[in-house]
Amino acid sequence: MNVRQMPLDELELLSYADIAYELLKLDKKPKTTPVLFGEVCGLLDINEDNMMDMIGDFYTSLTTDKRFVLLDNAEWDLKEFHIIKPIVDDEDEEEEDSLEEQSEDEVSDETEDEAVTDDSDDYDDGDEITDDLEDLAIVNEEDLEE
Repeated sequence: MNVRQMPLDELELLSYADIAYELLKLDKKPKTTPVLFGEVCGLLDINEDNMMDMIGDFYTSLTTDKRFVLLDNAEWDLKEFHIIKPIVDDEDEEEEDSLEEQSEDEVSDETEDEAVTDDSDDYDDGDEITDDLEDLAIVNEEDLEE
């Protein structure tokens, strides 16, 4: 039985994301957040005032649910209807290739040669910090009330 034919008491047992999933699966076309949530609220007899209060939570549930994908045109669709290709950065790919070509000995030698630097010489005994604090004064709450 599809969600449009389900009685209200059965629909109320489903999450909004589950209802949205079924609607997208039935219609086989992407929808914007307000349109999709409007349909969900219509099925659940939720009035427009309550709908506006809950649309943010609905959006969050769609973004965290791995069944949904937000398309470039700001419409939601089911991930199963799309082929998701990972984006590969050319620089990352070249770096991976060069690392694969190195032997394990070369990689371990490189990590052993890396020295840990001491950043304590970056400050001149805190002179710059105290110069910045010279103009500051401590004020009590009682002084502010006067």
